[in-house]
Amino acid sequence: MTKSDDNMIHPKLKAWFKEALVTLVLLAVALNLISYMRSPAKRGDPLPELQLSLLNGSSFNTDINRSRPLLVHFWATWCPTCKLEAGAIELISHHFDVLTIAVKSGSNTELERYMYENGYTFAVVNDHDGALAERFNIAAYPSTLMYDPSGFLRFGEVGYTSTPGLYLRMLMAR
Repeated sequence: MTKSDDNMIHPKLKAWFKEALVTLVLLAVALNLISYMRSPAKRGDPLPELQLSLLNGSSFNTDINRSRPLLVHFWATWCPTCKLEAGAIELISHHFDVLTIAVKSGSNTELERYMYENGYTFAVVNDHDGALAERFNIAAYPSTLMYDPSGFLRFGEVGYTSTPGLYLRMLMAR
């Protein structure tokens, strides 16, 4: 390889990286726009009043005064994207208030076994028949809703969200 060949490679590689970066940015913008448009709820919607029984036997009441934002995450054991995102939900549940709703994912025993086998400890409501998902107008999984401490929706997303993306949105929901 001559010096002139080396000079030709560098500009081509630089142009390729620039094009790849622009493509990734445009893809990220497009995916966020699609997620926003598919969101089951709109910013400012109030958190419905619910008295729920969690899988672990405790209760969860949405009609309490909160001092922290709340992440409500709809998922299913049969959903491949939900399985990819579950680790992020587990991590964020150690730092924020998180309520997950497993939709049409089997009996309580089956869901308990799934949680145990995967080492998940986040709060779960078993939505056997999908009634809760229907109440929140959820049609695709995973769907994530982030409410501010006053109980108003700040962010709603459909599909996979990275751990940093979840953290950032929860910090912004404060």
